[in-house]
Amino acid sequence: QVQLVDSGGGLVQPGGSLILSCAASGNSESIYAMGWYRQAPGKQRELVAIITKGGSVNYAGSVKGRFTISRDNAKNEVYMPMNSLKPKDTAEYYCNADTRVRSVTYYNDTQAGNYWGQGTQVTVSS
Repeated sequence: QVQLVDSGGGLVQPGGSLILSCAASGNSESIYAMGWYRQAPGKQRELVAIITKGGSVNYAGSVKGRFTISRDNAKNEVYMPMNSLKPKDTAEYYCNADTRVRSVTYYNDTQAGNYWGQGTQVTVSS
């Protein structure tokens, strides 16, 4: 079993920045990919960004150039600075981890890893 604790959400003005973090514990050495999905009220869950143990990354087109995901394999933690935030980035962000070895292109809005964090709210509003 893997436990994920995600943090770093909050209220920020448009154009502002936040940094999300996710720490894994338990059988965390088995994690291959880690990242974030988000879900806004009334909308489907969508992939934000995910990174494999080897450093391959998959970003949603809407966040490329604004969000950057990185990973510390030794600490089993993943980080995502989010810059130039927009109101449409407002959502609950969920850390996701996968213990199965898959291509980074496997992950999309309907396919995710097998473990989830509790979520952290990001609200972008003036």
